[in-house]
Amino acid sequence: MTEVVVVRGRIAKRVREEAGRLGVSVDEYVVELLSEGLDPRDRALEYIEAAMDLLGQARGELGKGNVRQASEKLWGAAALAVKAYAYWRDGKRLTSHGELWEYMRLMVKELGSWVRGAWMYANGMHTCFYEGWCARDDVEDAFKNIGKLVREVASMVKRRSD
Repeated sequence: MTEVVVVRGRIAKRVREEAGRLGVSVDEYVVELLSEGLDPRDRALEYIEAAMDLLGQARGELGKGNVRQASEKLWGAAALAVKAYAYWRDGKRLTSHGELWEYMRLMVKELGSWVRGAWMYANGMHTCFYEGWCARDDVEDAFKNIGKLVREVASMVKRRSD
């Protein structure tokens, strides 16, 4: 069940500003705040659940025809999946785009070359959000590839955490 929490006014503005300052999505920023102090494997679960939620949001945005919002949700889902993998595998918190790319390459070695394709789709979606160049079919293709990445990491994280 997905819960919706509404934050308004100054607090909402501060959350958006802090997330922007750190170069992360609002969802990612909130997950990081709320998972502080958790065991790395529990943090991995929080991250992958947030990634799965973003996939659902992306599907909803596509249903409304909002390609740009769907594309940014897909980027966030992929980034959170890679971060979940890093927490799950090594107990490591990734804090930069460079570290995301480093772990993506590790995932390619461990899970297969398809991971690189999903990551490239995700980066294209990040660009699409800012530039608005994507068409619906671009985002639908990205959804399939990024969805596979999120589901694969979710399977690993949940299997090892039970």
